[in-house]
Amino acid sequence: MKVSIFGLGYVGTVSAACLAGQGHDVLGVDVSADKVNQINNKQSPIVEPGLEPLISKGVETGKLKATQDTAAAVRHGEVLLICVGTPSHANGGLGLTYVERVAQDIGQALATVNDYKVVSLRSTVLPGTFTETLKPILEQYSGKKAGVDFGVTVNPEFLREGSAIEDFINPPYTLIGAEDERSGQTLAHLYDGIDAPLFFSDPDTANMVKYACNAFHAVKVTFANEIGRLSKVVGVDSTRVMEIFTQDTKLNISPRYLRPGFAFGGSCLPKDLRAINYLARHTDVDIPMLEGVMESNVEHIEFALDMVVRSGKKSVTLVGLSFKPHTDDLRESPMVALAETLLGKGYKVTIYDANVNLARLVGGNRSYIEQTIPHIASLMCHSLEEAVDGADVIIASHGVNDDLVALAREDQLVVDLSRNSSNAHWMGKSAYEGLCW
Repeated sequence: MKVSIFGLGYVGTVSAACLAGQGHDVLGVDVSADKVNQINNKQSPIVEPGLEPLISKGVETGKLKATQDTAAAVRHGEVLLICVGTPSHANGGLGLTYVERVAQDIGQALATVNDYKVVSLRSTVLPGTFTETLKPILEQYSGKKAGVDFGVTVNPEFLREGSAIEDFINPPYTLIGAEDERSGQTLAHLYDGIDAPLFFSDPDTANMVKYACNAFHAVKVTFANEIGRLSKVVGVDSTRVMEIFTQDTKLNISPRYLRPGFAFGGSCLPKDLRAINYLARHTDVDIPMLEGVMESNVEHIEFALDMVVRSGKKSVTLVGLSFKPHTDDLRESPMVALAETLLGKGYKVTIYDANVNLARLVGGNRSYIEQTIPHIASLMCHSLEEAVDGADVIIASHGVNDDLVALAREDQLVVDLSRNSSNAHWMGKSAYEGLCW
């Protein structure tokens, strides 16, 4: 394919060299004459292992060139990749000056061409940038309609400095955010030579995936460092700890627990988090991320409470009381905490959990619920029908099954905390919302 890449910084230069190496006809564009001259002279404007030989080969074969002429680049490319910088402001926001400027330039050039082009934003930007900035500018300056006269997509990159070429050639996946099929499929052809899963989404989802990835990478580094600092002080080899820790690919290094839903609870996680924070305090080790986990968990319960408050309704049924499905363990269940708070605020609360039989609770499980909600027995319903019948709001913590879908009325709000249902099931029925979607 013919590809034009706008911005010859780190992402743009690596993308240009790698795409040229796969046989695409690549034209790089930058306002800097120095960068353009370096590329055309077979030199790399950045330091990255293996990049300069790849650039040299691309220039020698005629597959890679560079220019300062934006209009020429728009005429050249079937696909136009925007790879300009999005620097951070002091308040954490992104500077979109370069994105806006190149979008204007591309839009003006699009006004002068008749063939179909796909503009793809590869720069890292926050959700909303596509619809609020990129697409409107392109349409305004081109006088054309996105999705009709030209395509526009989001195509996040997942390149690590120091291993960028390998990451480009062997990515975990390729992600394309598009509003129309033609745009997405045209861009997808650019990656025909990449052996990796290809995912399509809407543009904002694609942008959010990039931020989720980088945030998680930061969390992992911080987690390992906090465990490391604490381990050192108590005389434990943290390297060995993490070597063993990462061997668990069922729970630790896996999709497990990485599914948006309700807060955690139970007899283990809250207790053990408090214990490790206690150890840190008593050994004078600061572990602010782990200290903040319980606070974040409480905030998630408050988020669910706010949904009930905003509804303006006063009668609430909780479907599921134990801390997770298929158990009757109520210890530190976030649903118990939610029930307790609702009762304290004067809401009428009823509860149904098919797995919880108060008469059979024993030991610490029984003591916990009797101390937290002493009159729990008076709130429990014997059937789902009974629970649903008198409620204005239904909060389902263990998933929404077909029985609940069938029983819910149009005048009820159903809040699904774990997303085991589809919005399509609720067409023409009660209002249906998720906690995290």
